[in-house]
Amino acid sequence: MKYGIVIFPSKKLQDLANSYRKRYDPHYALIPPHLTLKEGFETEDKPEDLTDILKKIARQHQPVHLKFLKVSSFQPITNTIYLKVEKTDELQRLHDDLYEQMPGREPEHPFVPHVTIGQELSNDEHSDVFGSLGMVGVEHEETVDRIHLVYQLENGSWATYETIRLGKEN
Repeated sequence: MKYGIVIFPSKKLQDLANSYRKRYDPHYALIPPHLTLKEGFETEDKPEDLTDILKKIARQHQPVHLKFLKVSSFQPITNTIYLKVEKTDELQRLHDDLYEQMPGREPEHPFVPHVTIGQELSNDEHSDVFGSLGMVGVEHEETVDRIHLVYQLENGSWATYETIRLGKEN
């Protein structure tokens, strides 16, 4: 089965992201707006075993502060547009611990904390959309105290298997 580990931001931030995603992200209906901590990985491990590992990792991390900085893009690698999140030491350590202790391969790309708002755009679409969204100011901060183990369904959508609190009391 394919799993991933994500942070779901607050409803306020999800509403903002979805206002763009419904127009610019063909994966809009497959998963709510999220920050990926560990990209999708295949494993034969039981989900309960993954949850046990996640709980141990989560106990070692306090809630994480997210500061959304601006609209950015991964171009020229891909035509993905996203809400950039400040990369903090705490966020980086959580990401690193998940890759070190959970099953799955090493990350394919360097960790860039973000929430995708547009993807699979043509070059012209990317240029137009990024040009207009690049002017949008994103001033949002929040603290999140949960990470989520998600799994992929046969139709390509993702569902939450378990939600785990960060901190000693999970």
